[in-house]
Amino acid sequence: MAITRKAMLARVLAAQDPEDRMLQDFIDNGCWSLEGSIGRAMARAIEDGRCVLRDLSWNDYWGNRIPSRTEVVEGTKGSVTYAYRLLQEEED
Repeated sequence: MAITRKAMLARVLAAQDPEDRMLQDFIDNGCWSLEGSIGRAMARAIEDGRCVLRDLSWNDYWGNRIPSRTEVVEGTKGSVTYAYRLLQEEED
């Protein structure tokens, strides 16, 4: 039986450490205009698959569009399946 994206997301979020949960909260709340080091940490966490993009797109302070996790190609950085796949690799 295939796992649903909702179940994948739940597994990814459950595996986050406290710092990743904080970064995920910032991402979910569209906090891209915070201090530069925080924005870079958020982007790095998405790139590393420790966090996922939020479910709505967002424009940052400078007008750059941040896509939602459903707008990126499935399996690429920021998507639920990307983070889940990396989590599975880490667990193996």
